[in-house]
Amino acid sequence: MSTPSKDEVLAQTRQWLEQAVIGLNLCPFAKTAYIKNQVRMVVSDAKHLDGFLDTLDAELVYLRDTPASEVETTLLVHPGLFADFLIFNDFLNVVDGVLEEHALVGEIQVVPFHPEFLFGGEAPEDMSHFTNRSPYPMLHLLREDSLTEAIDAFGDTEAIPERNKAALRELGLAGWQALTASKSL
Repeated sequence: MSTPSKDEVLAQTRQWLEQAVIGLNLCPFAKTAYIKNQVRMVVSDAKHLDGFLDTLDAELVYLRDTPASEVETTLLVHPGLFADFLIFNDFLNVVDGVLEEHALVGEIQVVPFHPEFLFGGEAPEDMSHFTNRSPYPMLHLLREDSLTEAIDAFGDTEAIPERNKAALRELGLAGWQALTASKSL
């Protein structure tokens, strides 16, 4: 199977963000940053893990050094390197080490997304997994200060994960497929 072009990956990622994340209100903080054009989307075409780590390094430095008023958050997408979710999941330990190397623990948080994302403790067919399913493997690089501000403004954020799980279970697989079928996700 061939890897899609960067333009195709960006278009599908944008549609997923608009239709699923913002459209279903899975993240109540996403819409504001997106409307303000403060969501950076980067597609890596690295052929090997070392190349992807170089891209991750560059994006972490870019986010650290760029004011939040210009770039609030980054979606770092790799369409071809992490087809296997378990390998991607294991790679998150390396990502934690990269944050430590850059002294960004407590400043930037990384949230994983993957087409086959699975939460531990949930049945494999449970719709809750779709809260972190995206068209391609993705690392969401998120400023912790901005997250804290959003949480303070939003209020009861502890209910968000359970609300999302309930909404996706109610939507069901057929509803998800209908939402994404015409959108090429």
